Amino acid sequence: MNSTRRTAFVAGVLFIITFVVSIPAALLLYTPVLDNARYIIGAGAADNRIAFGAFLEMILIVANIGSGVVLFPILKRQNEKLAFGYVTARLVESGFIAVGILSLLAIVTLRHDLGGAADAGSLVAIGAALVAIHDWTFLLGPGWVVGVGNVLILGYLMYRSGLVPRWLAMLGLIGGPLIIASGTAVLFGAIEPGSSLQVIATVPEFFWELGLGIYLIVKGFKPSPIISDREEPVVVGEASPTPTRASA
Repeated sequence: MNSTRRTAFVAGVLFIITFVVSIPAALLLYTPVLDNARYIIGAGAADNRIAFGAFLEMILIVANIGSGVVLFPILKRQNEKLAFGYVTARLVESGFIAVGILSLLAIVTLRHDLGGAADAGSLVAIGAALVAIHDWTFLLGPGWVVGVGNVLILGYLMYRSGLVPRWLAMLGLIGGPLIIASGTAVLFGAIEPGSSLQVIATVPEFFWELGLGIYLIVKGFKPSPIISDREEPVVVGEASPTPTRASA
């Protein structure tokens, strides 16, 4: 396995990790605290469940950043500015996720430390505010920034470079604008969070990330000028420099 094949394999594994660990936390493990405004003054039966969700999302952050770092040396040969933008978008997305984790862990801490010593109404209000922070970070991070970086920019770079099949890269080019549009619609109250329209808008992105991860693991990168063995990287769409004869 050469270095380029290893890069593709590692990137594919990281994409699958992000795919696997994000779903349980978003849909299952956080449910007790997200759906119960009085969890902060309750018995805390799901504290360990919430902590496990936070642990999975920490793995998600590592995999998000790792995928950007691993792919950057390859993608910059196609377009360095966009490759840097992709890595930056992954960092911003991870920042939103981290704030969401902290908000839910803060609820667990307040329930444990102040549950029996503070006014119940005040704690419920604080808990609701922390849940609202989590919900907005989820919308603006995985629900908006990901549409720019991991879907649109990465899809464009993969499409132009030919590193993956064009039909697969098109899922990113289609899914990115849909994620951005649906997130914007939720932001301005045009649709409800988690509505059927928002779910439908995430379908191309869902198959883009899953398909990209599987393809990179199984097949690796397709042959492309940007991963040629020449000493100087080739930028697709630009002429290679013409060698000149040194003067005597």
